[in-house]
Amino acid sequence: MTTTPFSVLDRSRTRQGREQGEALRDTVAFARYAEELGYHRFWVSEHHSVPGVAGSAPTVLAAAVAAATSRIRVGTGGVMLPNHQPLVVAEQFGVLAALYPDRIDMGLGRSVGFTDGIRRALGRDKDAAEDFGAQVAELLGYFTGEQLAHPEVHARPAEGLRVPAFVLATGAGALIAAEAGLPLVIAAVVGEERMLEAIDRYRAAFRPSRQAVSPYVVVAGTVAVADTTEQASALLMPEAWSSAYSRTHGVFPPLLPAEEIAALAMTDRERALYEQSMRGHIHGTADEVTSALDALIARSGADEVLVTTSSYDREGMLDSYRRLAHIVHPSSTMQGRRTNSPQPLGSGPLAAAH
Repeated sequence: MTTTPFSVLDRSRTRQGREQGEALRDTVAFARYAEELGYHRFWVSEHHSVPGVAGSAPTVLAAAVAAATSRIRVGTGGVMLPNHQPLVVAEQFGVLAALYPDRIDMGLGRSVGFTDGIRRALGRDKDAAEDFGAQVAELLGYFTGEQLAHPEVHARPAEGLRVPAFVLATGAGALIAAEAGLPLVIAAVVGEERMLEAIDRYRAAFRPSRQAVSPYVVVAGTVAVADTTEQASALLMPEAWSSAYSRTHGVFPPLLPAEEIAALAMTDRERALYEQSMRGHIHGTADEVTSALDALIARSGADEVLVTTSSYDREGMLDSYRRLAHIVHPSSTMQGRRTNSPQPLGSGPLAAAH
């Protein structure tokens, strides 16, 4: 496992009683910490009109992350391409790649707005994802100068730059990634058999391209490491409750403390959804997590693991990432010591530098 790169996806989740700006500053500070811990990439996400998520403009946030770090690769997990015009996305990533050479990744998803109202505000409909393959081809063409949709149009400064592109596997995403010759990002929580079948289809259908000469699979999932299994489980509770609440009320709420969730009087449906959301994640002590990760990588043949863990307990979450870094890179400079938790931008001795 020590040869498998581990990366981070942070969704800038808001916490009960905290401002949205704090969540964004936490993300930037977290990126600096992830770089110090030796993670390979740091990605941010796109969500629109979601109360519990502050990350709505991933390329803007990626710029802030890249400016605050110096080595770690920075990207999106992902930009939801059906919500945007490919030309604009190419221009945005072109600017990022020109400012931060050889550090920018372009993770692309095919989801559309969460509700009818959001889709109307974005100028899209629920069928926009059906054109995802063509949108990906147009987007990549702006970088090579070979796009056919609008041959007279050139994306500046993107044209001629190489920005690695990844496809998030939702629906037909795995086959689209294979046909385009792009790396695949797939969630481990979709169910093991479905995940393995999608990976097998991707590898079988893969066509080499300028972006990748062979299949490359990034398995994404939640990982929590703590002194005890119970403590690790508590880190997962806020995200699980937020997911269950969204499926019964149509809204993602800010993250709540684990002790408040434990005291909630849930309906039968809420309880069932909450317990379902608590399953399928990797959590526990260092030994338990090591064993589970080894098994996941062996079964999936993953080339990389993307960890996306959110919790109300920010200190516990950051400590979990520290423990995980020690598991996957036991000989790193982080071994045997606890690093000070990162301070949000706007506080602490480094605030004036940003």
